[in-house]
Amino acid sequence: MGDKKVLVVGGGGREHAIVDALARSPQVGTIWCAPGNAGIAREATCVPIKDTDVEALKAFALENGVDLTVVGPEAALAVGIVDTFRAAGLHIFGHTKAATRIESSKEFAKKLMQRHGIPTADYRSFTEYDEARRYVAARPLPAVLKYDGLAAGKGVVVAGTLAEADEALRSMLLDEAYGTGKVVVEDFLTGPEFSFMAFVDGTRVYPMPCAQDHKRAFDGDKGPNTGGMGAYTGLPFLTEEDRESAFRQILCKAAEAMAEEGCPLSGVLYGGLMKTPQGIRVIEFNARFGDPETEVVLPLLESDIYPLLEAVADHRPAPEPVWSDQVTLGIVLASKGYPGSYEKGFPIDGLDTVDAKIYHMGTRCDSGRLVTAGGRVLMVVCEGTEIAKTRDRAYREAARISCENLFYRNDIAHQAIPTREKM
Repeated sequence: MGDKKVLVVGGGGREHAIVDALARSPQVGTIWCAPGNAGIAREATCVPIKDTDVEALKAFALENGVDLTVVGPEAALAVGIVDTFRAAGLHIFGHTKAATRIESSKEFAKKLMQRHGIPTADYRSFTEYDEARRYVAARPLPAVLKYDGLAAGKGVVVAGTLAEADEALRSMLLDEAYGTGKVVVEDFLTGPEFSFMAFVDGTRVYPMPCAQDHKRAFDGDKGPNTGGMGAYTGLPFLTEEDRESAFRQILCKAAEAMAEEGCPLSGVLYGGLMKTPQGIRVIEFNARFGDPETEVVLPLLESDIYPLLEAVADHRPAPEPVWSDQVTLGIVLASKGYPGSYEKGFPIDGLDTVDAKIYHMGTRCDSGRLVTAGGRVLMVVCEGTEIAKTRDRAYREAARISCENLFYRNDIAHQAIPTREKM
């Protein structure tokens, strides 16, 4: 065990996967997580500080001699945690507030892509409901409507009818469901979506394995959009040429564009991409590790994550990450009612019988018993040599978990392999 002290900011499944990767590092001796959760508490010391309470986090890092802070959630980046920490002489892995605009403003990202020739769908932005509705009504459906700001992965509606578009525009512009702001209306693209993340420091880009998330709540990609109901790696529809093209023409170009415009990246760049008949296009950029993609990607990292994160935070060349050629698949167990309203506090049993990685997304301990504490509660992740067997094993292990208020999708990786029968 090493002597490095690390603070991870956040308290979900993504942060559990980051903590888990850091716990495997021979350089790391102490890990704190703020605020953490019941699962993270088994690998790190949880600190009851909110992820956006930048001043309290800074004070904790200074008092405890933290060598490196790793930021999980976009909300902490958007309020400028990196700028504040750097001004205090602290080492931190994550983007500045200016660089985080690649996620926090859809319009900023679209304009950046337009200026630098990064392939994406055509769009227009609106602040007025009537003007936006007229534009959508005059164009072919479906329409893609995006709130121009942070909405926890839920501010995107693909409207197949004018009535659906009208409801979404009213929600975003008149009811201010996510706050005041603009709506970006994009052309609809077709093709399989995938997530391509990379560690980025200025123009140095270190790619991770590609993954596919499942946004809709229910089987068959039905139901409302969520933060993600499962993910897998080893995507059969992506060729090596596709991956190289996406790396060079999208991730590297975006890093160069941000550096050129005076707001270089210094953390994780997440490309939400689509393989269309016309080539790979950007659906969105995020300025941090994806969730739930991180939970299936980081288990494949065979090299030490600490020197990689530290080098990016310090703006110096990092050791090239080494990735396993195995595949992973993860199933999210969510509270019934999610992504709408749901109840918390239901006991969870059977975790000690599960032969898989279990990342906690929304759990807490209540009088020594594990209970639900969020919309997405747990993620069961299995690793293997091929996707169908890995999927079957993941479902067998997920079925061992007992909780009366959890549900999960039965068709994770359905674009890669035929849909399985419900067990």
